Order: sequence, then structure tokens, then C-alpha cells
Amino acid sequence: MPRRSNLPGPLGDQRWSTFLKNHATTIVAYDFCIVVTVNFRVLYAFVIIEHGSRRLIHTNVTANPTVDWARQQIREAIPSDHQYRYLLHDRDCIFLAAFDKTIMDIGIKPIKTPRQSLVANAICERVIGTLRREWLDYVIPLSESHLRRIMKLWVTHYNRSRPHSAIGPDIPSRVTKPGANVVRLPGNIKPNDRIKATPILGGLHHDYQVIAA
Repeated sequence: MPRRSNLPGPLGDQRWSTFLKNHATTIVAYDFCIVVTVNFRVLYAFVIIEHGSRRLIHTNVTANPTVDWARQQIREAIPSDHQYRYLLHDRDCIFLAAFDKTIMDIGIKPIKTPRQSLVANAICERVIGTLRREWLDYVIPLSESHLRRIMKLWVTHYNRSRPHSAIGPDIPSRVTKPGANVVRLPGNIKPNDRIKATPILGGLHHDYQVIAA
């Protein structure tokens, strides 16, 4: 990807990929994806993800993604004592100057992806692809509230149980130093211990837990 030294902002003369790697622990990114219900109603799923830990910090659903709605999602997702420095988003018409001002008001610099660069927001695009492959391709939402409830269940599984190769492999909720590349395997399993499988989304996925004998 070409350098962006001629553009203002925090990138300087770094390549886009280098900037994202160097500042991964302070970057969050967000995007929308379209979901169609059983009665062909179009809904929009909104996701915000941490680059460093791959943790989904906020999701929601709406049938009308206005600027004011998106601004409220940012207020709900970002705590007052946050340590984020940059928030990455694309050039969708919903992300107007008023939206970026809300981001700056909470101490975060908004960064728009380069034009005609489909992979610039790759981590967020990837999690949306995972969302589709792991349950949207198998479950047709009945309504907005049904979609929101399913997303909540899957996000809990994604953050607390699903390993990610990019962070170790490890689980997002327990990452403290992204990029450590340490495989964390249970070291206290005994021969008589049991593995408990808890079904998620009706058995589409499972959470696994070691039960002492």
C-alpha cells in the first residue's frame, strides 16, 4: 500500500499497514453490515473492535442508521477512562463532520481509510466476515430484537471462548499484551477431569470448560 506522507494527520511518512501495527493497542475500528430478516426487512448491524486484542467492544442493530444513532453508539462504547487514541472508519456518508466531532470530543482522533482501498479497514471487515460465516449464513433473524439477541450471544462467545490465531492464539477477553504469540493451553488437566461443552446458538458453536473430577 502506498505511503501517505502527503496527507495530514498522525501517519506521517509511515505506510498504512505500519501505522496500524505500531499503534494497534490504541486503535479501535467500526463498520456496518447489512442483514436481511425472514420477511426481507433490511437491518444494519454495527460493530466496534479493538485492533490489538481483537475484542468486540460494542455491537448494535438498527433499521435506520442515522448520524445521531451512530454518535450515540460511540458514546456507549467508549468509557470515559479509555486509552484509545485513534478510531478508524471508512468514508460512508453517515460518517460526517458532526460524527467525527463526537469522536474528538471524547479525546480520540478519527481516521478515514484511504480512497479506493478495500483492505484498509481489514480487521473490522474480517470480523464482519466471521460474523457472517459463523452464524448469519445459518440463522435467519425474525426481527430486529431477535437479531440483537443473537448478536449478543455470539459476541460473548467470540470474546470469551473463541481463540484467534492473530493474538497467540488466545482469547480476546484475556489478552494483556497483543502480539505476544504465546499459545496458552490448560496446564492443570488431570486424567479424570471432564470437558463440559455448552452449546451456543442452538449447538451451532460450543464453549468448552474443564470440570475437575
